[in-house]
Amino acid sequence: MNNVVYYELVDSVVNSWLRNEAGMPVPDGDIVGLVVQSGCTYHASLGWPEPIEAGMAVARVGNSSITYLIGLFSVGEDDAAAEASFTHVYVNKDTRRPVPIPDNLRTAATALLREE
Repeated sequence: MNNVVYYELVDSVVNSWLRNEAGMPVPDGDIVGLVVQSGCTYHASLGWPEPIEAGMAVARVGNSSITYLIGLFSVGEDDAAAEASFTHVYVNKDTRRPVPIPDNLRTAATALLREE
């Protein structure tokens, strides 16, 4: 599987969580998350048509940014085949200036904070 597909999966995991768990109207809201950092460490191959499972945690919640941690797994495996990080800065969709994270998003993200 090409590395672009890994990033597409990571983006889908985060955006699905934003819509379904955090109540954010992605992509139609007044606040949008802009990716300012991303990275991925690959430990094993994943490939089509193999089913893939994903897990997500939050590394950091700032004033206007959240850093997400996403693991991609072969079904039934405990060790991630790939571990990604993904940082959104939340901005006003028109001005593109940072805004404070909305309360509903902050609450949902804080619930996923990973203990160090």
